[in-house]
Amino acid sequence: MTPEDIAKIRKDYTLNSLNEDDVAASPLTQFEKWWDDADKSHIDEMNAMTLATVDKDGQPDARTVLLKAFDERGFVFFTNYNSSKGAQLSENANCCLLFFWKELERQVKIIGTAEKISIKESIDYYDSRPDGSKIGAWASPQSLVVAGKAWLKETFEYYTERFKHGKIPKPPHWGGYRVRPVRIEFWQGRPSRMHDRILYTHTPESKWKIERLAP
Repeated sequence: MTPEDIAKIRKDYTLNSLNEDDVAASPLTQFEKWWDDADKSHIDEMNAMTLATVDKDGQPDARTVLLKAFDERGFVFFTNYNSSKGAQLSENANCCLLFFWKELERQVKIIGTAEKISIKESIDYYDSRPDGSKIGAWASPQSLVVAGKAWLKETFEYYTERFKHGKIPKPPHWGGYRVRPVRIEFWQGRPSRMHDRILYTHTPESKWKIERLAP
């Protein structure tokens, strides 16, 4: 495909609009409304979100993770604390989450700080996972260079054997983060690239200020 072919890839967004007078006072309430819309639209892996972090040298990094819970406190995902993202969050808790629901021509950007959730919360979720996922949390030294696929297979089989006769406990290096938002932007695609962008900003008075951004 040539640069000219790539430049011709275009889509005009026409499904919905978003106005300041129509959104909820709380961005979490607004997110729940859009979340319900995504659920009703049967979007595949609607909980997939990009997590952007920054390492100790200021180099940005990003990957896709899965949202597992949200409420007024923030947005929760789980990972290996020793992974690249875990190391980066320990150095700099500032991060960004991004949902893109193309079927609805919508995007939600969440900027905030990440903190580890309680051990009990992590155990409760870990215990709900399939056994294979539990073993995977033990077997994978996430983000590290390994000898090869055969090594990973052998390690997985080792932990499968180790825990075959009892409950599989949560690894100490595995658990959840909650991203506490300070800014949340709701983006609705519109014709002629005149997209609707509504920004919520958390104020020192613990309220949310609502503003429109230029597309």
